[in-house]
Amino acid sequence: MDIPSMPASGRLLPMLTADGHTQMALDALLLRHSTTPVLRFYRWQGPWLSLGRHQRQWPSQWNALAASGDLQLVRRPSGGSAVLHAGGLTYALIWPDPPRQRKEAYRQACQWLIDGFSSLGLPLQFGSEPAIGNKPNCFASATAADLVDPAGIKRVGSAQRWQRGRLLQHGEIVLDPPTALWQRVFGEPAPTPAPPGVPRSGLDHHLQKAFMQHWCRRNWILQPLDHEELQELKEEASSPSL
Repeated sequence: MDIPSMPASGRLLPMLTADGHTQMALDALLLRHSTTPVLRFYRWQGPWLSLGRHQRQWPSQWNALAASGDLQLVRRPSGGSAVLHAGGLTYALIWPDPPRQRKEAYRQACQWLIDGFSSLGLPLQFGSEPAIGNKPNCFASATAADLVDPAGIKRVGSAQRWQRGRLLQHGEIVLDPPTALWQRVFGEPAPTPAPPGVPRSGLDHHLQKAFMQHWCRRNWILQPLDHEELQELKEEASSPSL
């Protein structure tokens, strides 16, 4: 499927494994500066709990878990509730010129994921609950921007940020969530692991291929960060804040 409003070229970034401050600073940087759509997948160094951009209150035990070194806290540039990043795969899509209707933008931004997981034998569909924003755990409900399996389990949780007409969409793909840590953080059982048919290694390449097939008329270029981007990223990641 081709999306007419998107630019004729796009950028793919290599997989990056890094700390949460670096990951969030990079997504914020890309949202500010990208003039073409960008897709990247990444993993986190150790367990991290990312807080939504407007999330100002959270359970006191999260601070205790951070103080004891069981996880680390970071604030996302996107909205939504807290997401535990451990045993999963994260993606960020920056879309400079999405449809003005946000629900349509979310659907177009997620269809490649539906296609990619369908080819792995895991059918997904959009959630149905309204985004009310009062639950501290992002995976406690599934909104129209999230993807759930036939049992209603959220497999991809999404969070968005709109900035001057641009869209940043974060997505956390649940693979093997840590059951004990999840219980300690959210006080509820972790989602069940993804089916064995979903590869843990190479999933990013499979989904990247589905992405390029979905937007097949775009010229997608693998383009690592340049020197200026790396310098700006280093400066921003060194000054984190909650």
